[in-house]
Amino acid sequence: MRIALTIAGSDSGAGAGIQADLKTFAAHHVYGTSAITAVTAQNTFGVTAWEPVSADLVTAQIEAVDGDIGIHAVKTGMLANAAVVEAVAAAIESLDLPNVVVDPVMVAKGGDRLLDLEAVGAIRTELLARATVVTPNIPEAEVLADMSVESIDDMRTAARRILALGPRVVVVKGGHLAGPESIDIVVTAERAFELRGPRLPGRHTHGTGCTLAAAIAANLALDRPIEQALRSAREYLEGAFRHAPDIGGGHGPLNHFWRLYS
Repeated sequence: MRIALTIAGSDSGAGAGIQADLKTFAAHHVYGTSAITAVTAQNTFGVTAWEPVSADLVTAQIEAVDGDIGIHAVKTGMLANAAVVEAVAAAIESLDLPNVVVDPVMVAKGGDRLLDLEAVGAIRTELLARATVVTPNIPEAEVLADMSVESIDDMRTAARRILALGPRVVVVKGGHLAGPESIDIVVTAERAFELRGPRLPGRHTHGTGCTLAAAIAANLALDRPIEQALRSAREYLEGAFRHAPDIGGGHGPLNHFWRLYS
């Protein structure tokens, strides 16, 4: 049995965070474990309240999983504050955790800010150097790369700047750009390529970033090569979007088990 760990905030019903990650792991036949970084109150309209978990407790959760069950891949999401970011980076380093996928969550789908500037700085200096894959959307890439991103060429430039911070693979997601296709830019030290797919209409976009990163982590836990893991994860995300349930009045959730019911 392959094991994946998600280090992220909880979601009380909107289909993101820990809940989305664990569903995604299960859908890939990977056993999911978790370390909770924050407790949130949110629905498809947005976040109404949240509180961070102490950095020491986050570390203890990671150590508890690794010391007993083992970990084949890690996915990070909402990390709440700089102390938690630093604790997570230190645990990854000290425990030598493999296949680390960083979803640099900064703002919730409804626009609520989930990370302060000090924590963003800690991600840039402490966490990215320990990442196998980092998956920023365009607003996150703008922050991490310290530049404006308005085109595919800008995405490539931003990806190269982020790569210089230490991750092995950078995936800049193009969902915020206009056009008939949704184009993600992938950059490694050796090459760059695109992941292309149709731009799908609909409001069920809550948890898309969490789900993609978790699917990448699940594929890496299954020992799939990086490019195959990325392409498989994107295919899974598109299916989850196409089969989304009609739940909630805002940014609705995905159907993480679409392969079982389609």
